[in-house]
Amino acid sequence: MKQYLVTGYDYIDAGALQRRMGVRPHHLDGAKALLQNGNYVVGGAILNDEGNMVGSVTVLQFESEEELEAWKQNEPYITQKIWESVDVKPFKVADV
Repeated sequence: MKQYLVTGYDYIDAGALQRRMGVRPHHLDGAKALLQNGNYVVGGAILNDEGNMVGSVTVLQFESEEELEAWKQNEPYITQKIWESVDVKPFKVADV
């Protein structure tokens, strides 16, 4: 499988954190489904100095670019305008 480092940075408007928290259960349901399907490697929230979530980093793996694109089309943090920007880079988890 091809692995990808996904970095998403949240919108910074006054309601951004509240929107994130409202969508978060759906995002986590999707992450659980990815884990069950063998697509989820690791992930978590980026925190600001106050300890609030302001973005996300995850490593995902898919058999094809089409599967990656399908994930992007259905990821709640993308579709519900939580992440203002999303960067996806090819990645390789170290074999240690």
